[in-house]
Amino acid sequence: MNAGLCPEPPDDCQLCPRLVTYRERNRADQPTWHNAPVQSFGETDGQLAIIGLAPGLKGANRTGRPFTGDYAGDLLYSTVSKFGFAAGTYSARPDDGFTLRNCLVTNAVRCVPPKNKPQTDEATQCRRFLSDRLKTMPNLRAVLALGHIAHDNVVSCLGYKRSQFKFGHGAKHKMSETLYLFDSYHCSRYNTNTRRLTEEMFHDVFKAIRVFLGSGFDGIKTGP
Repeated sequence: MNAGLCPEPPDDCQLCPRLVTYRERNRADQPTWHNAPVQSFGETDGQLAIIGLAPGLKGANRTGRPFTGDYAGDLLYSTVSKFGFAAGTYSARPDDGFTLRNCLVTNAVRCVPPKNKPQTDEATQCRRFLSDRLKTMPNLRAVLALGHIAHDNVVSCLGYKRSQFKFGHGAKHKMSETLYLFDSYHCSRYNTNTRRLTEEMFHDVFKAIRVFLGSGFDGIKTGP
């Protein structure tokens, strides 16, 4: 890791008072849950980083692994498996042996927010960790932002004005000669139930990423 970088918040991070209060309340109600900032999951030497919004209360906040234990994770991890970015079988728990290949998953905000809605100042405070995490990925070529907030925070992390790159499902943004930002609606149950995002639409985004990165790596068979 590069000296001076802090890609993961401490378990007792105190940056966001509202999130700290909510975390402590959840810890009192569910003492066996993770109830702490959720660290990134995957390979820091991977070419793809997938950025979500924040941990779900009964998902990552419970299990301690991004997108693990809720519907969004079911869709996300079945899709990364289909397109060759994972090994093993996802079973919605952190000890399932499921691993990511050439890929890392994290969130723009690392602590669970009330009603799954982080405030702007909380995303700003937490951005330092996302920025440093991206800096620890020397082979990074593609970033997938799941939703508008993740998109905006990635753009800011990369040193650009948000007005330069507008979020749009299926959009592809050239951030540098070697790095592209891809956008998708978040794979939440709400978005899929309302058909704002279908499985086919989500797969199409990953198809574009695979075309960009190439047909395969390390002998892994890729999806269509």
